[in-house]
Amino acid sequence: MSFNLSARSRERLQGVNRDLVRVVEQAIQITTIDFGVTQGLRTIEQQRKYVASGASATMDSRHLTGHAVDVAAYIGRELRWDFGLYYHIAGAFRQAAKIQAVPIRWGGCWMRLDTTSEPLPAMVARYTESARSQGRRPLIDGPHFELPKALYP
Repeated sequence: MSFNLSARSRERLQGVNRDLVRVVEQAIQITTIDFGVTQGLRTIEQQRKYVASGASATMDSRHLTGHAVDVAAYIGRELRWDFGLYYHIAGAFRQAAKIQAVPIRWGGCWMRLDTTSEPLPAMVARYTESARSQGRRPLIDGPHFELPKALYP
């Protein structure tokens, strides 16, 4: 089954880096789980509100520069947050990033998807273990995809 981005998702991609938009457009054609774009470019005021409410942990968000998107899974017309669905979507982003030759980092594990074939659950487990071993609380953000800052400053 092939999905398409809605007009609302396309609107939310305005101001997002063209390379990332190409990956999103490719991923929607590959995915087995429909998704929509919920966030792209954010203003500093929006980011301040997200940080104040606890919805974001940083004022250094890649959303502020148009280098990140958040997506939401849909089963039929129902918005779903079951983390397992985001493994499928991340797999589509991985494949799309490789096809488009664009590096992609996933918020589910904060690692690049395009440079490995490691199973996604293993990557999340490795990230979680690493964060905990360093005394940090893991931040697992499955709906988030971004261009790496080192390559897209």
